Amino acid sequence: MADAVHDSPTGNRGDFDSEWARVLGRLKKEVGDTAFRSWFRTMTLERVEQGEGTVSVPTRFLRNWVATHYADRLLALWRAENPEITRITLVLDRQSKPAAVAEAGDAVCPAAQSEPDGVVIEPHPPAEIGEDRGQLSAPLDPRFTFENFVVGKPNELANAAARRVAEACVGPVHNVPFNPLFLYGGVGLGKTHLMNAIAWHVRTHAPSRKVIYLSAEKFMYQFIKALRFRSTMDFKEEFRSVDLLMIDDVQFIAGKDSTQEELFHTFNALVDQNRPIVISADKSPSDLNLQERMRSRLAWGLVADLHPTTYELRLGILESKAEQAHIRLPQKLLEFLAHKIVSNVRELEGALNRIIAQTQLIGRDITLESAQEILHDLLRANERRVTIDEIQKRVAEHFNIRMAEMTSNRRARAVARPRQVAMYLCKQLTSASLPAIGRKFGGRDHTTVMHGVRKIEELIVGDRALAEDVELLRRMLQS
Repeated sequence: MADAVHDSPTGNRGDFDSEWARVLGRLKKEVGDTAFRSWFRTMTLERVEQGEGTVSVPTRFLRNWVATHYADRLLALWRAENPEITRITLVLDRQSKPAAVAEAGDAVCPAAQSEPDGVVIEPHPPAEIGEDRGQLSAPLDPRFTFENFVVGKPNELANAAARRVAEACVGPVHNVPFNPLFLYGGVGLGKTHLMNAIAWHVRTHAPSRKVIYLSAEKFMYQFIKALRFRSTMDFKEEFRSVDLLMIDDVQFIAGKDSTQEELFHTFNALVDQNRPIVISADKSPSDLNLQERMRSRLAWGLVADLHPTTYELRLGILESKAEQAHIRLPQKLLEFLAHKIVSNVRELEGALNRIIAQTQLIGRDITLESAQEILHDLLRANERRVTIDEIQKRVAEHFNIRMAEMTSNRRARAVARPRQVAMYLCKQLTSASLPAIGRKFGGRDHTTVMHGVRKIEELIVGDRALAEDVELLRRMLQS
């Protein structure tokens, strides 16, 4: 409906068309293809008059969702293209009554007022520290909800704890049995997904609650800004009056003593008010290079580890993502990807997205052979270069047993468990078959290897010490 766009003193129709196309392009990069198709593809620029852009959407539900979660982001992206744009109004197709409004300097949130055509979105006043909540809190990814989180043994505790916090935040009285919730794990295992999911749940079921979700790095920059402009009291009030505080990647404030001290006092203030706090990091609290009292505070609540994914979990994630994209792929292909791409979930999803794009853009069926061709660089990067001999040697050194014990018949636990760990790592880090692995472990049958692998998969879920040993060995072998 580009023809409906009117000229105004700030530009002409062609300029606005181009600006809007660029806005949608940048938004698509931020949220991803799947989310863009679900929420934003059907938006149409109707007109631009006196710095106000009117955008139509086909349904009331879609209009309200975009208004609640992305009106302010749309305005920010458009103002980056054209600073004279000061307002966006979302309307239903062919209707002029405003459904949602975003104005420069205002963060958008649901209001209590409604009208026959839908919900009117009213802006909050800017935060006192000179930045509105929409800018202070990181934008949420619409893909990262509890409904889209695939649960398996490696992440079931973290998922259950995150849901408990989210449900407690929307009740009449905060009743969190553990505070803070500390999520930790390697890259691409789901920490950020769970934190986004908590925020989405609270926004959906209790939109009046004040939620701040940001990285530890941005918390530090906000603190420095407050010191610079002598507005530390405003800073303290902003962060200590939230209903839910979530800070991602807390390991980045290592060595920043003043920031750690401020975060420590913020923790104390929120805990005293029974306000939930969720923290994430790449290591457990005891392994972080932070002040002792900070580590103690982080470990005070519930510490939930997200373990490396198992084959079953990776396959479940692929099946779920393919279903969300409404595309049917051969089961053999999904199993192949689950076996070959073990580094993290992000690379796994990236591989699937490339296959889906090939299917939709070119319109041809994807076979296992064509998928290998499409993903040749990614598969080569994930090619398991570690040898079985290297794994056996490294595991033997780590557990202080002789190399000969890897191939011996001794069944003492002190020997059998490291041997099973080595088998598990061989399955994860090499392309060798189970029979081939068995032959390198003293001619053992492939069923023995399979039993050892499954045993370690089960143990690392509940045995934190063993899980950390396995992850440390994996990192040393892959470095």
